[in-house]
Amino acid sequence: MKHCGIDVEVKNKPELDPEFIPLFKFNEAFLKTAKAEFSVAIEKDDKQINVISTFIHGDEAHREADRYYVDRLVKTALWQIGGYKIHLKGDDNICSWLKAAYSKGGSRAFDADFYGMLYDQNFEVVQCEKLPDAYEIREPRGGHFDGCRIGADFGGSDYKVSALVDGEVIYSNETVWNPKLNDDPSYHYNGIISAFREAKEKLPRVDAVGISSAGLVGNNRVLYAQLYQMVPKDRFKAEVRDIWSRAVREVCGDVPFAVLNDGDITALAGSINLKKKNMLGIAMGTSVAGGYVDKNGYVSNWLSELAFIPLDASPKAAMDVWTEDIGVGVSYFCQEAVVKLAPAAGISLDEHSTPAKKLKVVQNLLADGHEGAAAVFRSIGVYLGHSAVLYNSLFDGASSILLLGRVMSGKGGDIILETANFVLKDEYPNVSVELLLPDEQTRRLGQSVVAASLPKITEQK
Repeated sequence: MKHCGIDVEVKNKPELDPEFIPLFKFNEAFLKTAKAEFSVAIEKDDKQINVISTFIHGDEAHREADRYYVDRLVKTALWQIGGYKIHLKGDDNICSWLKAAYSKGGSRAFDADFYGMLYDQNFEVVQCEKLPDAYEIREPRGGHFDGCRIGADFGGSDYKVSALVDGEVIYSNETVWNPKLNDDPSYHYNGIISAFREAKEKLPRVDAVGISSAGLVGNNRVLYAQLYQMVPKDRFKAEVRDIWSRAVREVCGDVPFAVLNDGDITALAGSINLKKKNMLGIAMGTSVAGGYVDKNGYVSNWLSELAFIPLDASPKAAMDVWTEDIGVGVSYFCQEAVVKLAPAAGISLDEHSTPAKKLKVVQNLLADGHEGAAAVFRSIGVYLGHSAVLYNSLFDGASSILLLGRVMSGKGGDIILETANFVLKDEYPNVSVELLLPDEQTRRLGQSVVAASLPKITEQK
C-alpha cells in the first residue's frame, strides 16, 4: 500500500475494511528515510509543557508526506495531552503550513477553536528557535476504600452506580438514559441525583463520593462532554459546569468527592484490581475513553482522548461527524465502529435506533452464530492489534492495555481480544504489550466501583 508516496506494508487487514492503513505502520515507514530534525512543544494550563522530538524529510519531493506526518503528529498530541499553544522548531515551510492549518478556515480550525474554548485562551501556533523546557505534573489518585462510599459512572447510553462499605460492594446497578439527546440540564441533574439516591439508600451513611464521567474533566468540573451536546452554551456554563458538586451536596451533604474521566478510571481499575502499573485503560462504549497510569502508579493529567486520536492513515477512512476529521478512534473502537462495519457484513440496522440498541442487535446475531456479526468483531480486533502498538509508542511504552466497555462484553469481546493478539504476535513480534480483558462483572460495572475509591475521607471538613 502507498500513501503520500510512502510505501506501507500491512500483513493483517480488517476483512470488512481492507483500505485500512495503520497509522503506526505509516509513521514507521516514513521515519525510515526522514533525517531532518523537527520538534513540537504543547503548552497547557499550570505551566505544563510537553516536548516531542522527531524527524521529517524537509525536501520538496516529500512535501506531501511531511505535511501529513506532522499534521497527524500535532493532532495526536493535542487530543492526547491537551493544550492551547503549539511551539514548532524546524522546516519553515512545514511550520508555515501548519500555522495556516490551525487558523480560521484552515483544515484544523475545529481543533484550534475547540481548544481555545476549552482553556479560555486564544489558540496559537508559533515557530521558534528554541523550544520551552518540558514540565509535567503526575500524581497518585484513588485506591481509598475505607468507609461508606458511592461510586458512579456516567456514560452516553447508561449510568452505573455502586455502594461500598470498607471496600465491599454491597450494591451495583445499571440504568439506561439518553443524555446526548436532551437539551435541558435538569434531565442530566435529575439523572445524577437519582443515581446518588439509589446508592445512598443502601448505605448506613455516605462518607465520600467518586465519579467517573465521559468527557473532559478538570478540577471536578465539566470542561466539555458530548453528554451535554444539546445543552445551550449559556445554560451549560450556568447549570452544567459545576453539576457534580451541586448534586453531591444535595444528596450527600458536605462530603469529599472527586471526578475523573472514564478513561482514567479504566486505567485505575487495572492498576488497583490487577496490581499493575504502566497501564493504558480503554473504555469502548458510546465513545472511546482512555487513561494512563505510569510506571510509578501515577495518573497522567493528559486528556487521553483516544476517540479523536488518529489511527487510520487511509484517505478513505471513516469521518467523525463532530470534528470532521477522518481516521480517528471513535470510528474504530466503540458502538460507532460496530454500526460502521455492519453493512459490509450484510447486517441491516434500524437507522432510527440508538447506537446502543444497534450494538445489541449485532451482539444477538453473534450469539446466534451469524458469520457477518463475527466478521464485525474480528475487524475491530485487527484495528486493535495495530493500534495497540501505536498506543504503546504514545504512552511511554505502556506494557498493558486494559479493555472495558459494552463493545468488549460477551463473545464479541473475546473475538476482539483473540484477533488482536494474533495481529500483535504475527506482525509485531518485537513489541511487548499485554491486552487484558477482565471478567464480565468488571467489564460492565468496574468503573463505578473504582470511582468510589477516588476521594480521601480524611479530606472531609
